[in-house]
Amino acid sequence: MNKDSKIHGVDISKDVFDVMDPKGHHHQFINGPKGFKQYLKLLGEEDLVVMEATGYYHYLLAQFLYESGIKVSVVNPLSVKRFVQMKLAKIKTDKSDAMAIRDYGLVNEVPLYDGKGKDHAESLQLLALMDIYLKQRTQIKNKLHGEKVLGVPSKAVYGSLKRTSKVLDRELCSLNERLLSLVKETQQEQLTNLKSIPGLGDRTVALLIVLTDGFNKFENAGQPCNYAGITPTIRRSGSSVRGKSRIVGNRKLRNLLFLCAFSACKHNKGCREIYERITAKGKSKKLALIAVSNKLLKQAFAIAKSGLPYDENHASKLS
Repeated sequence: MNKDSKIHGVDISKDVFDVMDPKGHHHQFINGPKGFKQYLKLLGEEDLVVMEATGYYHYLLAQFLYESGIKVSVVNPLSVKRFVQMKLAKIKTDKSDAMAIRDYGLVNEVPLYDGKGKDHAESLQLLALMDIYLKQRTQIKNKLHGEKVLGVPSKAVYGSLKRTSKVLDRELCSLNERLLSLVKETQQEQLTNLKSIPGLGDRTVALLIVLTDGFNKFENAGQPCNYAGITPTIRRSGSSVRGKSRIVGNRKLRNLLFLCAFSACKHNKGCREIYERITAKGKSKKLALIAVSNKLLKQAFAIAKSGLPYDENHASKLS
């Protein structure tokens, strides 16, 4: 963090964004071009705007401010959440969230936004649309199966379902190609390095880069694992608190890693050793695969941060 900067904390939602300026004054603007321009009038060269990564909503403002010459930092929302919890804050409003983000920026080193948000935003849009089409394709396939079981009583219905299925296949293929090309354009070096990890392929690595924003918002290997939800939260204190382990995190990233774990158990030495060690103790295969997912993500984080390709000797040292 630049100590000479004047920190603004920004909490963004779908329709508006709240600002807590360096003097402790609260402002609220429409989350759109008009609100962006109004907010820009309050900013100077020494100001630093800190905001959380919030799916789609923060990208437009971050990009606008960046292109307007304003320093911007997009931080991990989990880090801000932990910061708020440490302060034992009891009030949670948009105003208090903006203040918490500003205070977080005041006491922590925060990374500067590099202007790549526009490409990342498109990647997230592609993923969201692909999810919709995948669900629709599954519904269509199930319906086709049902028609076959019934002996295809309506050729018109069956024909329509077949045509729709083909259209969805073409659209998914096109969107996947665009996603891969976008990642290659912006993250070619990281894509190549991550592909060197045994068990990860082109599409998997592209999705991994998009879902983690190239690991830019993580400071240590444990943070992406928490973000993915492959480190269950255990609630246990003395003899009175015995809560169940909870899995909280990015489900898409978690599912992606879990699917990769099957291949990694065969081709990735470090992952295979963990899998065999856990199953040899009589633990379930699912638990072993979660541990493998954790290992894979830590390997990916190390490679992304080092800028070097996979090295089996070094990778085996990661816990």
